[in-house]
Amino acid sequence: MSNNKFDLNKLAAFPQTEMKIIGFGAYHGSAKTEEAELLLLKSVLKNNTIRFYFPETDYSIAYFFNEYLQNGDEKLLKDLVETYGGRVPQERSVETFMKWKNLKKINDDLASDKKIKVLGADPIVSYKYTCKHLLSLANSGIGSWKKLAVLKEMVEKDTANYSPYKENYAKKMLREFVADYEADQKSYEKFITDKNQFHHLIATIKESFGESSREKAIYNNYIALSKIYNYDNELKFFRYGFAHLMKIREDDNSPSFFTQLIENKIYKKEEIVSILGYLTKSRVLWDVIYDKKGNYKKSTTEGGFGIGDYKKEYFKGIDELKKQKISDMTIFRLNQNGSPYEQIGTSDLMEVILTPKPKEQIDYSKKSTAGFIDYAVLISNSKANTSVYKLSEK
Repeated sequence: MSNNKFDLNKLAAFPQTEMKIIGFGAYHGSAKTEEAELLLLKSVLKNNTIRFYFPETDYSIAYFFNEYLQNGDEKLLKDLVETYGGRVPQERSVETFMKWKNLKKINDDLASDKKIKVLGADPIVSYKYTCKHLLSLANSGIGSWKKLAVLKEMVEKDTANYSPYKENYAKKMLREFVADYEADQKSYEKFITDKNQFHHLIATIKESFGESSREKAIYNNYIALSKIYNYDNELKFFRYGFAHLMKIREDDNSPSFFTQLIENKIYKKEEIVSILGYLTKSRVLWDVIYDKKGNYKKSTTEGGFGIGDYKKEYFKGIDELKKQKISDMTIFRLNQNGSPYEQIGTSDLMEVILTPKPKEQIDYSKKSTAGFIDYAVLISNSKANTSVYKLSEK
């Protein structure tokens, strides 16, 4: 541990260079997690080119994050963070907003042939940006495409419920749009400016009409996007909750996204680097309270349950990280040869100790911590995220 720990605040360059994917995640809702991510990005960029960045969101929201990176429209950014938060509510925050502003600065400083492109592999979060994306892929003849004109009118009014999980007006209009398009594709081809993007978007919309495993959908979308963007040999950075970043199965249930990439031989295990963040003496954004009209009222935070270092809910082995830490953000490399985390039966940093004990527990006896992840970042003394709605009060 002493030979494989680094102060993330001062990390000159990331210890590894030969990889195709890097994933970073932690329990959602703590402010320093966003700082840790940016420090990791900068350290990787010292010796690598990150060509694609995947936040935990869908293809269309990612498409408009790219627009923000190009035009710096902070009104757009705030709405994107609010909408993105439909899937990850604890990151609907000022800190996430500021993370994107800093990410723009990083991207602005990169050479034109090394700019980062944002992509989204998640199922649809909100039909709002799905519809906007469809409209952006149509040329000036939109008035002749009646079903698309209806979507344009809906977005301009912006009074619809855009949830893909409810039978609402937006879903009804999209069902009609897809059915109309598929009934006469040849007539509409002349309106579409990027057929590859458009066809992938139609596929994600159709997927939202039914029920499917989110983890499987992320994998399928990633594979589909690889055919459009030819990124197999490019370095990709994923910011996802850490349940998606496990490199082997925890149990016999559905495998994580990273596990699927390895089991399906898309990448070798050593080509994927998984980094998990662990919190101590920290707080997380918890609930957001709205009034009867649906307006933001206040937020609550939590410093016990929800941080992974509480007497009734903690990661086994987190005390070892706390003993060895050298800063408020210490990164530990776990995958070196001879690492104690490579020993079979090691469940440190994977197993959550709960009081009372759950009836069913995962069997780690044939697994090791380094089988799941490659690095751990101990984040100390972090404040909770601040709701992005607080920006409206300034």
